[in-house]
Amino acid sequence: MKGMLAGYSIAVLFSVVLHLIVVGALLVSWQPSTKKIVVQPQYLKAELVQLTAVKKSVEPVAKKPSVDKAAERRELEKRRIAEQKRAEKQRIAKLKAERQAQDKAEQEREAREQQHRQEELERQRLQAERTEKLRAEQAQATAEADRQTADSFLQAIQSRLSRYWSRPPSARRGMETLIELRLVPTGRIVGVKIVKHSGDPAFDRSVEQAALKAAPFTELQSMEPRIFEQYFRTVKVAFNPEDLRL
Repeated sequence: MKGMLAGYSIAVLFSVVLHLIVVGALLVSWQPSTKKIVVQPQYLKAELVQLTAVKKSVEPVAKKPSVDKAAERRELEKRRIAEQKRAEKQRIAKLKAERQAQDKAEQEREAREQQHRQEELERQRLQAERTEKLRAEQAQATAEADRQTADSFLQAIQSRLSRYWSRPPSARRGMETLIELRLVPTGRIVGVKIVKHSGDPAFDRSVEQAALKAAPFTELQSMEPRIFEQYFRTVKVAFNPEDLRL
């Protein structure tokens, strides 16, 4: 600013000196004449215009606008960084929300699959229980039917043994002989064993003779192998004077 004022003062001083020189020259060379002389201070005007132009060109060189632009750039940079941080936070929040949604969907899917597995296991358990119950009922029904069939065959064997047993004269009340017969599916006896003696040899011999005379038990030939193996592979028969028990 001081330089500008100094330059302006020199220009003004120069203009004043120039005016004085022109006036002096006029006074020295003045002669009475009818000729009119017109002096126009065009140079001075040009200098003033030049000074004005210089003044105008110097004024924008102030440092304050540059300082303002630097602050503006810093502010813009700060805003840009803040915007980037905000965008990054939004991106991270979006990714987190997506992961949470995926985790929730996965948990729900696993829960549905677990429920389906449990329901399937429960269905299989109930089916197994029904099957086992049905099998047990069928087995029980089959066993009952087999027992009734066996009873009918045992009664036939008992009746046949009773017909072929001749009680000895020495038979008394309270006597009992228990024998075990080993049979084959044809009804033939392959072994007779006295399990319990009556105490009377004649009584025991009469029991063995009755079993051998009554064989073969042909009724067994029509029996199912399952029933024969369960009830007639070995048969125990008790003989006493009052009754014959199987």
